[in-house]
Amino acid sequence: MTTSPAAKLANAGTRVVIAMSGGVDSSVAAALLVEQGYDVIGLMLRLWSDESATGSRSSHNKCCAPDAIIEARAIAGQLAIPFHVIDAQQIFREQVVQFFLDGYSAGTTPNPCLECNRHIRWTFLLNEALSLGAQYLATGHFARVQQQQPTSWQLLRGTDAAKDQSYVLSVLNQQQLAHAMFPVGAYTKAEVRELARGFGLPVHSRRDSQDLCFLPDGDYRPFLQEHAPAALKPGAITDGAGRQVGMHAGLPLYTIGQRKGLRLAGPEPQYVVAMDAAANTLRVGPRSALASTRLRAERVNWVSGIVPAAAFEAQVQIRAHGTPAAARIIPEGSDEVTVEFETAVQSATPGQAAVFYAGAEILGGGVIAS
Repeated sequence: MTTSPAAKLANAGTRVVIAMSGGVDSSVAAALLVEQGYDVIGLMLRLWSDESATGSRSSHNKCCAPDAIIEARAIAGQLAIPFHVIDAQQIFREQVVQFFLDGYSAGTTPNPCLECNRHIRWTFLLNEALSLGAQYLATGHFARVQQQQPTSWQLLRGTDAAKDQSYVLSVLNQQQLAHAMFPVGAYTKAEVRELARGFGLPVHSRRDSQDLCFLPDGDYRPFLQEHAPAALKPGAITDGAGRQVGMHAGLPLYTIGQRKGLRLAGPEPQYVVAMDAAANTLRVGPRSALASTRLRAERVNWVSGIVPAAAFEAQVQIRAHGTPAAARIIPEGSDEVTVEFETAVQSATPGQAAVFYAGAEILGGGVIAS
């Protein structure tokens, strides 16, 4: 893309902080902002460095490992923008990692990416950006923000349906959206890689990370065994009638809909359908038992800042890359809802988010409680 001289001149007085990770999406986002004439500063957060039992800092999270910092700094140098690394390890441990551990210990399947966006990127990092005199914080998320009125913003899905990340941004509010930019949100992933080649960025072919950033190998089980061993208590596996049919190795090692690892004999496959942390029991049943037409969500965020006065129809997505399902949403106070689906959905999992859409617009979302 090419920005006109007039547009560049208009943007020149606007400072934007870009959250960099060393990956292709944030690097292209930075390059687009520079090409458009903005006054750009690159920031990278140091979030996690795990100290092993031997006391050696051997495990860094993928997005701020030494190599990633070197790559992000090199990209910033290539784009001729300032670059700073900010230590956010304490707040990340308190707000994201502890949330992750507490959620699994309580028998849920938490989504730490929502908490990272809620507390780290769009609170801690946004405040850092504003303190540097920036008007905007930009990230490499595949999502879009659109101003509707002078003081009203919409959060929209990214153009690339396969890469859309609006689900994990459903925690954002109007104040945060007023300062948000998603430069790659209007592009497909293939177009982003092509832009990276056009900008001469060496990360154009870098593979996407699919794992949680603070898990060194993508497997959360060893992480729980090290950081929350008390939660891994064996207990009873029961069937729908309450009869014990086996033993589990610790509730955090399972999730709703899981079949593998149950080690149960029987005429038909059994799946995890519920977990009771207080009793330390895991309930199993046939696949049909995973279907539900109703859920309750709490900690609901309404993106507009306005709590609906009555029940309404929307599309509801219950996992990050799931298929939205038609539903009726019934507000219960300011931050709880009941969701009634037109057709049963599979494996609604406590701890994950239920996000409400009207077409491409994100209306809000909450954490599935039951």
